[in-house]
Amino acid sequence: MPVKKLTEGLLSSTYRFIKFDFGLVLFSTLKWLFFSVALGAVVGSASALFLETLNLATNWREAHVWIIGFLPIAGLIIGLSYYHFGEGVVKGNNLLIEELQNPKKVIPLIMAPLIFAGTIITHLFGGSAGREGTAVQIGGAFADQFTKLFNFKPRDRKIILICGISAGFASVFGTPLAGAIFGLEVFVVGAVFYNAILPSFLTAVTADYVCKMWGVGHTHYSIAWVPEMDSINLILSMGAGIIFGLIARCFSALNHFISKMFSNISYPPLRPFVGGCVLILIIYLLGTTRYIGLGIPVISESFTQQEPYYTFLIKLFLTALTLGAGFKGGEVTPLFFIGATLGSFLSFFIPLPFGLLAGMGFVAVFAGAANTPLACIFMGVELFGVHSGLYIAIACVTAYLFSGHMGIYRSQAIGSPKHLLLKRHQFLR
Repeated sequence: MPVKKLTEGLLSSTYRFIKFDFGLVLFSTLKWLFFSVALGAVVGSASALFLETLNLATNWREAHVWIIGFLPIAGLIIGLSYYHFGEGVVKGNNLLIEELQNPKKVIPLIMAPLIFAGTIITHLFGGSAGREGTAVQIGGAFADQFTKLFNFKPRDRKIILICGISAGFASVFGTPLAGAIFGLEVFVVGAVFYNAILPSFLTAVTADYVCKMWGVGHTHYSIAWVPEMDSINLILSMGAGIIFGLIARCFSALNHFISKMFSNISYPPLRPFVGGCVLILIIYLLGTTRYIGLGIPVISESFTQQEPYYTFLIKLFLTALTLGAGFKGGEVTPLFFIGATLGSFLSFFIPLPFGLLAGMGFVAVFAGAANTPLACIFMGVELFGVHSGLYIAIACVTAYLFSGHMGIYRSQAIGSPKHLLLKRHQFLR
């Protein structure tokens, strides 16, 4: 008798699921499949155009280095553009995070062309910046137009914004898994928005596929040798992770300090102009273009040879100055540069292969600065392979903890403090 009742109960429960829950889940899946593919195709195509344009600008600058002398004028143009046309989107990535946390109004589409043009100008004239901020803002701006077009409610709007962020990140780096997790993880420290997990992955995969379909390639890195994990290597990895976390904290602090310092200039368009003057003086004194732009050649170099101590320090300062003064781009690729060259340098003291330490630093400094350890672990595995996964994970998590509550995104909220003794109001901006 009990077996019969149990069987009837299971059948009844299964029937109710098929009749109600399954239908709702299927409808939601089909709905977000449509929006994810549509948005992913748009953002992937935009990222392809952006990456190709950025490559052209970088190559042209390296062939005509005299153009760096006009960096202050370029800064003034960027400043005037945002002052007259982009006052509502000047916060960039922080605006996206704020809208995810507390939705108020649809993000203006003008964010996309302004950040696109601003980043290209920054790189063309010799600024030290990245590219993820551009792709993420383009993705977010396009995504929020779906809100206007389809009259999304707040919950659906949050999901589509996450999808836009995921698509931009995934397509610009060629890392769909990391991009999907980044969108879910970035707006709240210590929390992941699982309600958007399927749309985020669908959009990230689509955007990455479409970007590659346009023939756009991504830089590949390889770690020549990964030793077996043991107790000694575990301790060494954690030690390296602590250093990566502290450097991530230093970068965030310096970036915020310089930004605050330039805010004392009352007329905003003059901030990048003044910053450009300082930058060209420093570049002239350095006598090389090695530390400006994305710095991809130096990143690749750090996997094959040990870098001197000053390489990451110069890039750290130039990037903080460039972005703090008001030039456009992103922090992530410079953070890759800083982390990879720092890791390569640490091989002088930490008995691990310099290629492995470069790979660990590549993602761990970013994990600490952006407070996105899960996305960075996935990125490390996608870029360097599963064989380095344990080292990557230990470095990213340790760096995340030791970077404190300071990060490159000021608008991040704290969902779960990194330590129970660190109260939420201690979030440093």
